[in-house]
Amino acid sequence: MLYTAMDLPEPYFHDDSGSVRFWVHSPPLGCVGASIRKEILHYRFKSANNSADALDIYRAQRTAIDAAVLRRIAQGSIEPVMLREADLDAPPSR
Repeated sequence: MLYTAMDLPEPYFHDDSGSVRFWVHSPPLGCVGASIRKEILHYRFKSANNSADALDIYRAQRTAIDAAVLRRIAQGSIEPVMLREADLDAPPSR
C-alpha cells in the first residue's frame, strides 16, 4: 500500500530503543520509516523544559526532522532511516 502525506501512521515513542519512531512521505517511495533517539531531540532542539516528552519535541520540530530524513534518502539511505545528530545540522537543501 502506498501512503500519502495525509495518512501516514502516527509517530510513537519506542521505550526499548529510547527513540521516536515515525514515517515520512517520500515520493515515489511512499511511506518510509525512520527513528530518532530522545537524547538527540533534547540536545539538538534544546528543550526549555528538561522533562519535555521526546514525542512532543518531535511533533514541534517535525518539519526539520522530516527534511533530514528526506536528505538521507536522497543520499541513498534505505529504510529504516536512523537519524544522527549530524543529520540535523546539515544545511537546508536548495
